[in-house]
Amino acid sequence: MRPKTESSWVRSRLYGCPIVEPPPSTPAGTALDGPLIRAARPVLEQVGRELDGAPAVLVLGDASASVIDIQYADRAVGRMMRDAGIAVGTRVGEERLGTNALATPAVTGRDVLLRGHEHSVAAFSPFVCYGHPVVHPVTHRLEGVFSISYRTENEHPLLRPLGRRVALDIQDRLRLDADHAQQHLLAAFQTAARRRGHAVMAIGQGLVLSTPSALDLLQPADQSAVRAWAETTGPPDETARRLTLASGRTVLLQRSRPAGIDGVLIHIAPEQNVPRGDADRPLGAARPLLIVGEPGSGRTTEARRAAGIGASTLDASDVVDQGEQVWARAAERLLGSPGAAVVVENLPYLSERLVALLARFLRGTPREVVLTTTPGDHLESTHAPIVAVCAARRDLVPLRHRRHEIAPLAARMLADIVGTGRVRLTNETVRILAEQPWHGNLAELSEVVQALADIRSVGDITPSDLPFSHRNAPQPSSPFHKAEREIILTAIEAAGGNKLQAARALGVSRSTLYNRMRALRIY
Repeated sequence: MRPKTESSWVRSRLYGCPIVEPPPSTPAGTALDGPLIRAARPVLEQVGRELDGAPAVLVLGDASASVIDIQYADRAVGRMMRDAGIAVGTRVGEERLGTNALATPAVTGRDVLLRGHEHSVAAFSPFVCYGHPVVHPVTHRLEGVFSISYRTENEHPLLRPLGRRVALDIQDRLRLDADHAQQHLLAAFQTAARRRGHAVMAIGQGLVLSTPSALDLLQPADQSAVRAWAETTGPPDETARRLTLASGRTVLLQRSRPAGIDGVLIHIAPEQNVPRGDADRPLGAARPLLIVGEPGSGRTTEARRAAGIGASTLDASDVVDQGEQVWARAAERLLGSPGAAVVVENLPYLSERLVALLARFLRGTPREVVLTTTPGDHLESTHAPIVAVCAARRDLVPLRHRRHEIAPLAARMLADIVGTGRVRLTNETVRILAEQPWHGNLAELSEVVQALADIRSVGDITPSDLPFSHRNAPQPSSPFHKAEREIILTAIEAAGGNKLQAARALGVSRSTLYNRMRALRIY
């Protein structure tokens, strides 16, 4: 079994889902309108006409892997799908049906081609299925998954390109829809904000607007909490909640959805202006933030900034000393009770069993949670259940890709140590520092700056003052190698750091990509 498929099977077993037969089909309360279905329906209808009676099944699922549209022209194939329990409103997540072409892309954020036995349930074994995630081009969040299926004996040679084209066409229509939605939301926000001093936020597809009064009231952690509530689908009558800010002040949030607009307006009233009798309810389930960065890139600093004052810390590296059971009990106690935000650090130390437990805790925690981890393939295999739970992800750019920031960063660090204006980095020193690979990122730069401050507290810092390990800049490569390096870096960045996906985009094997990365000193 291919590694990507095997990882999905492992997750399915952790969920405890059936592997041979599907459970009874129970349609969920799935929203059959909204931006995704509006964007996808014209595309699916056009593709259906192009297939002209071919024995294919087109299925559209939302971000939770619930079927929101299904189309087919061949009645026999459609009957087989119905017999397998696939119908509009049915939830087909990995926790229910294991590995399948809707659920697996929803978890991993990557396309998948499944043939026969690679499906978890036997009812799908007669089909070859291709699933492709539909990512919103403005918000970059997963909106849903499109899949196209054929009977195995009728497999179309262009199944994968066709499925990819349909998903991209849906994304293009989402972009157009978002442009119109943003214009309408902006107009509604301007109308609501006309009252001087009125605290209002508007939250929509790729757009967050705040009045000056709202910015004065809310710290970054408060803004995240407001956005989490605004973007959470709750009961229709749930239009007000009280929120205690990081400053200790209490405000009442009142949510409204203007007619015909994909977005919400949040009116924020300070405590002294809150009418008595309003709902005094907690903000509700938190939506975790995942911060991904290389060692030394400032993950902890960024996580604490996002979590706000008074945040608790849960370090996964403590598993080494405490053992899995002790750490799991501590995590359950901390995340299972209300309180300040929690920072969970060093996810790579967690085993698959602890990953499954932590993902379960995160789904029900009343706290805001910020998690930190390193980039790598583990995000799409071992740690995929946690990635799937997180509502947002923030990737920290390595220092070697931000060379223009090295000079001001170093100068600021020096000023913090020896005082402003006492020392100066010469142009040649700055050039050499900018050319270093900086495998340790900000932590390594901080160590070099501390070493410079130890030997010179006043005057110009020249290249001879640099530590021997950082005194010589790497030799410039040929124009060809520079171009090759930029192409590889661009492909990796476009793939979100996934080396296998980048290799596929470049048309080379993963081993070839790694060899070229080593040769070009891409770390």
